[in-house]
Amino acid sequence: MEIHQLVFIRFRAGARKADGGFMRILLLGAGGFIGRHIMSDLLAAGHDVVGVIRPRQDLIVAFPAARFAALDLAHMLRAEDWSGHLDGVDAVVNAAGVLRGRDMNMIHVDMPQALYEAAARAEVKRAVLISAISARPDVATDYSLSKLSGEAVLRSSGVEWVILRPSLVYGDGSYGGTSLIRGMAGLPLAVPLPDSGDFTFSPIHVRDLARAVRIACEGGIASCKTLEPAGPDTMSLKDILARYRAWLGFGSSRFVHVPMPLMRLLGWIGDRAGDGPISTNSLVQMVAGNAGDGDAFVKAIGFTPRSLDDALRDSPAQVQDRWHARLFFLVPVLKAALLLMWLISAWMGLRHGAEQAKAFADGIGLSSAWADPLRIGSSLLDIAIAAHLLLARSAMRTARVQLAVVLGYTVVIGLALPLQWLDPLGSLIKNLPIMVAIAIYGVIGDKR
Repeated sequence: MEIHQLVFIRFRAGARKADGGFMRILLLGAGGFIGRHIMSDLLAAGHDVVGVIRPRQDLIVAFPAARFAALDLAHMLRAEDWSGHLDGVDAVVNAAGVLRGRDMNMIHVDMPQALYEAAARAEVKRAVLISAISARPDVATDYSLSKLSGEAVLRSSGVEWVILRPSLVYGDGSYGGTSLIRGMAGLPLAVPLPDSGDFTFSPIHVRDLARAVRIACEGGIASCKTLEPAGPDTMSLKDILARYRAWLGFGSSRFVHVPMPLMRLLGWIGDRAGDGPISTNSLVQMVAGNAGDGDAFVKAIGFTPRSLDDALRDSPAQVQDRWHARLFFLVPVLKAALLLMWLISAWMGLRHGAEQAKAFADGIGLSSAWADPLRIGSSLLDIAIAAHLLLARSAMRTARVQLAVVLGYTVVIGLALPLQWLDPLGSLIKNLPIMVAIAIYGVIGDKR
């Protein structure tokens, strides 16, 4: 059975239909920051949840009451691909999204079109889409325009719909924009402030957003509604950063204004790096403004979301929060340092490694004819490791590869040339802290 067809089943007893009782709900993006909280809220209310996730095991263990379907959404582009996944489903929640990448239109437009077509055939009663407050023509990024197109697809699908465009979503944990805010607030000496820092937000707690999604699934929000989930307060980026720095326990904020041309350069670098802390899309959306219509949202959902001040007060920062804030910008720095190490190692091997290669060949009993193949081969391996580090999605996976190679180098060279352990420049001893740095990157490098 192929992985995209694999469904992990945990049946809930007594699941009922959407007549005021329990519902069966298909949740896309169940593994994300917002998706996990939606799943938690739906399960707490007694609903039968089928979470659509990437092939992974951690959520299955974390949410034993849910069912899971491991699907590659970029390949679910025909209504037939969803055949069987919508059996008995009362509502679909689409919380899947990507901020950058080639799959953006597939995830935001093409896949949902196939999903909603299949949902209409299966007589699914309602679809709830987590869109973005920046889904406006004036923002004009590929992200916002694809989100806008995804909304249009849902509106024309024939399925009853509710579209939610949240402002900045924060919580006890963080992801994306809120992780960046924590990282900025946790920088030593001063907090960088893009331009004047007067860009507005109406931050909403992720649990309040999840509650609103459940209410929408249960029919508590009228169909064909587009709402902007927003907290009760609208504040500037500068205000939010000051609150987070105080919450983290790092004292009052001293701000350093960063010109927008420099911010755009950093965004460009982040785009090229693939997973940099700042991207052009996030920068444009921040400047465009993220204040939402909180009054209309409260009227529709029937409760008032908590304020940022109340949420921070009720959840005091712990040591892990301070670690995360301090480490946020060190992760890309550590990745860049490791990348540079592998590239310089390859270059040094190609340009200046002839004598060392001959000594190594002699040490393991090979003729000097093997020196160049060994030198060139190890340099090409270093380049391959650098490419893997740059392109791999999983920090832990690439850390394991790096650790294996560095350990292999250390053992083989240490046995062939034991005097290298006594080298006053520490040519082999340095591998030990390098392996520690690689292990640390593997632990903190993954954002999910």
